Amino acid sequence: MPTATPSIAFRAPSASIWCHPSPAVALRSSLVHDADEQASQLTGWDQHYDQLSCGAFSGELLELHLPQMQLFRERVNQSVRQSCTLWSDALWLGLPDMSATAGTAGAAHIRINGRLNADHDIMLRPGDEPFELLTPPAHSIFGVVVQRQALQAAAERQGRRIDWAGLQQAHWLHAGEAARAHGQRLLQAALAHTPVGLSPASQVQHVQALQAELLDMVVGLLEHGIADPGPRQSLAKRQRVVSQARELVLARPDQAVTVPELCEQLHVSRRTLQYCFEDVLGLSPLQYLRAIRLNGVRRHLRQAALRQQSVQDVAVNWGFWHFSQFASDYRKLFGEMPSTTRKAGAP
Repeated sequence: MPTATPSIAFRAPSASIWCHPSPAVALRSSLVHDADEQASQLTGWDQHYDQLSCGAFSGELLELHLPQMQLFRERVNQSVRQSCTLWSDALWLGLPDMSATAGTAGAAHIRINGRLNADHDIMLRPGDEPFELLTPPAHSIFGVVVQRQALQAAAERQGRRIDWAGLQQAHWLHAGEAARAHGQRLLQAALAHTPVGLSPASQVQHVQALQAELLDMVVGLLEHGIADPGPRQSLAKRQRVVSQARELVLARPDQAVTVPELCEQLHVSRRTLQYCFEDVLGLSPLQYLRAIRLNGVRRHLRQAALRQQSVQDVAVNWGFWHFSQFASDYRKLFGEMPSTTRKAGAP
């Protein structure tokens, strides 16, 4: 179960937090041991996580709410496929935490909508626009979500212009190492030095100054950074193949769809299917689709409403007919036996 540690009285989040400026500020943190549970921690986002690398999962989230912004730092120790959507009329910027992988051999990269962020650039996506992240093991990222109206007002005060049409298509900003490092330092400081114990008037002044500084930082990144032009048509086609393959598997979870069956259903050759998965996910179709089904089993084992079902019943419902092999694969991926997950599931 997550451990939440609010530093300031936490106000239940709602759409109004992001639409109407107020002096409210809230800091919360959590530590969980399940990818699906990690996905539910970030306030206001619609997220679904699937664990892809092998071992026990650990995830942390530190989240700060300001009147017109949301800041967070997320850390996970396993590779995860993340399906994400933030609320409307907002913009998200994601800054990979390079300090988390400093000194490691060949820091792994994030994929956003199948595109490899090879230069660790600042990622961005608008609200109400679903996107997918594939994060490496030992992943850490700083995020800032800004209300669009507040960002536009900040830009106008500075005499700057935001290219909203261009940002709608872009997946990252080439902002340079110095600008990226400056943004990370500001976000790290904001999360570390929340004004606990100040008088109401002093807290309002602190929050206003902090938010103004962060808005200036974001506007500067958007003006001086070079937004990428969006995915090529060929990549978009490969993304569709991978997405359609996933939908076919989830539509018939009790039937272990084979690669030849996928090729037939999707009207692609085996080589094309393999290439699509490797290019978009860096995984083979078998690796990815088995992991998706194993995550489906784990999700069901943790649901109290399904507690009356045996582990074998749940496994069969997800197309695993050879129980000993299933148990071995499950333990390898999640670092525990399926019976342990069932016992420790939500009450």
